[in-house]
Amino acid sequence: MNNFKHFGYLLAASMVLSSCGGSDSQNEDSKSNVSKTEIEKLSEDTFAVRVDTVKLQNVEQINDFTATVDPQVKNNIAPTAPGRIMEILTDVGRHVSKGQLLVKMDPTNLLNAKTQLTNIELEYNRAEELRKAGGASQQMVDQLKTQMDVARSTYQNLLDNANLKSPISGVVTARNFDSGDLYSGAMPILTVMQIQPVKIVINVPESNFKDIKLGMKVNVTTEVYGDKEFAGKVSLVYPTIDEKTRTFPVEITIPNANGAVRPGMFARASINFGTVKRVVVPDNSIVKRAGSGDRYIYVVNEDKTVSFNKIELGRRMGSEYELLSGVKDGDIVVISGYTKLKDGAHIQVIE
Repeated sequence: MNNFKHFGYLLAASMVLSSCGGSDSQNEDSKSNVSKTEIEKLSEDTFAVRVDTVKLQNVEQINDFTATVDPQVKNNIAPTAPGRIMEILTDVGRHVSKGQLLVKMDPTNLLNAKTQLTNIELEYNRAEELRKAGGASQQMVDQLKTQMDVARSTYQNLLDNANLKSPISGVVTARNFDSGDLYSGAMPILTVMQIQPVKIVINVPESNFKDIKLGMKVNVTTEVYGDKEFAGKVSLVYPTIDEKTRTFPVEITIPNANGAVRPGMFARASINFGTVKRVVVPDNSIVKRAGSGDRYIYVVNEDKTVSFNKIELGRRMGSEYELLSGVKDGDIVVISGYTKLKDGAHIQVIE
């Protein structure tokens, strides 16, 4: 009997010790779980976040504009009337000089006009001699003079259209006919473009109208040459603003001395409008709302809650953004831990 009681005491003690050991294990697990969730959520309504303080900084107001490169001048080479093309003296890609003969047309009409002009000149000269001798009236001489002037004008026009010359120095960029073809007037025989310099025309917002000045320096890049910059300058500012787009055209000239930039290339023009003070925020503080293009930032309030502020972005500068609105100088913004946040949520700042 005494042995049985002794065994009972030992069993009870063993159960107590076992119970105490289980509690310690559960406490350790509990501590581990708290540590694991601390970064995301401290309690049902309090979230752990990391923050940063934003400040005003000097930000260069560099605006980028896209455009297509145009030649400085473009000339379509063609006669004023249909006719047979006798000879084309150049081809696509050839450089031509101002005044260079490019195309010879059928000279038949030109020769007829030359004959007619020569005959009228002879008649006029005879009439003038007779007038001096008293054998012809001044009226007759004047009439022949008028006919002669018309014949000369017709001959000169046909001469210009029978021998087509380049009005500019440039490059032949298109050839639509061959020697012997009949020119119908549907399209030019040749196209010549001046590519030194070239130009682009960009559309600038009306808010920058007062900032654009003739001669302003502009950096131009192209898709073909990547980050290589070409120096340009503002050569023309259009005087009116489009009431639909609220923009105005600005022409930028690029010297293009080596001819690297060609018409038709996609180009990007960067214009520096000076420096202003703006709030700058890290890009990892910006939240994009699903289903829209709106951007937001969580701003920490004095009572350790957050406000979900809609923002307007300016330029991206590496890992930071210029803000145009939505956050003030000195505001504290959430940069990490905002996945489950919502407007008005309580937060605790962690290192």
